[in-house]
Order: sequence, then structure tokens, then C-alpha cells
Amino acid sequence: MPGPLALVGGAEWREGCTFDRDLLAESKVDEVLVLPTAAAYEHPERAVDTAQQWFAGLGAKARGLMVLARPDADDETNVAAIRDARFIYLSGGSPLHLRSVLKDSPAWNALFQAWQGGAVLAGSSAGAMALCDPMVDPRGGAFTLGLGLLAQVAIIPHHDTWSEEKAKRTITLAPKGLPIVGIDERTALIRGRDGSWSVDGVGGVVVFQDGQKAGLEALPK
Repeated sequence: MPGPLALVGGAEWREGCTFDRDLLAESKVDEVLVLPTAAAYEHPERAVDTAQQWFAGLGAKARGLMVLARPDADDETNVAAIRDARFIYLSGGSPLHLRSVLKDSPAWNALFQAWQGGAVLAGSSAGAMALCDPMVDPRGGAFTLGLGLLAQVAIIPHHDTWSEEKAKRTITLAPKGLPIVGIDERTALIRGRDGSWSVDGVGGVVVFQDGQKAGLEALPK
């Protein structure tokens, strides 16, 4: 049975991200494996530092795994670390870079297998976007190929600060029946082990389908 999946709207590892404590409890471990892949060109070590400080306050450790370029995603040491992890967290940054590094790689296969084996998986902002297929292209709000862990749903992160024009374009361009989910910062849309969806954090989540607001029941199980 797949583990819990948390899609975070951004501003991860900050006050208000109360869901991280529950995700830790679900993982039954005290270490989070952080992949700052999406932040490869934005000082990824800073993302890891932020995660370490945040999880230390929750009584846990965060370990950065610097899978920053394609060769890193082929490295067996990195692949083994991902395969063995029980709580994996993908940081924010560039969803296009994250996709290019992980798509069809041994690291991606290990991540998918870990999640299928019950590990907790969380992705924030770019991490949440890239886990889906189709994926919203942040450059203009149209759609592109994602990693496909979660199919037939697309994510708009930072929904409380996202460009209204881009959001409207995304909703308008969405194929018939495709749920588009806007997730606020410091907020998580969480799929439980039983396939049910819930929302936690300081903000809100809104679902659009065929141009109209819909509920969480529109999301795939």
C-alpha cells in the first residue's frame, strides 16, 4: 500500500506547517531525506539547512541528498539512500529541472518503489507540481509532462500569491475532466494510505474542474 502523499503549496519548513509533525508520526522514523533537486541553481544547501532547523524543532533530523544533476540520479549510493528512506521530501525550486533530473532515472524508480512500499512522500511547490502529470508549466500556466506519480491531476502551488492571470489560463486550458488544484503556501493537500484526501496547514485548497469549483471528491483515489 502506498504511503501518505503530501502536496505542499510552498513556503515549506516554516511556522504553520503543522502537517509535518503528523507526517513524521506516519513515517515511524526520526529522519527525513531531503532532495533539494529543484533548488539546484538556488543554493540547494540553504534548503537543506532550513529543513534541518525545522525538523530539529520537531525532534527529528533532516539529511540532504544532493541529487542535483542527471548523473546524481544514476548514482547507486543515492539510489540506495532513496530506496531505504521512510520519509522523502522534495523541495521547491524549478519543476522543469526536477523533472529533467529524475524522469525515468534509477533515483525516480527508487523513490516510486519506496512510496509504493509505504514510505511517506512530500513535495513542496516545484516538488508537488512535478509529481503530477500533467504538470503546470510555471512560465505561463500551460501544461507539460510531469513525473506521473499522481496522474490526471495538476497543481498550482503558492495559490494565495500566484498570478491570477496565469491561474485563469491554466484553468481555461485544462483538458475536460482534469482537476486543477490550487494550494496555498504553508498548506498541504494530503492523500492518506486509504486514498482519502484532506487539507492541513494555515491556508486553503481549491479544486477546479471544467472551469468550475469542485470538491476534494474530484481528485483521483
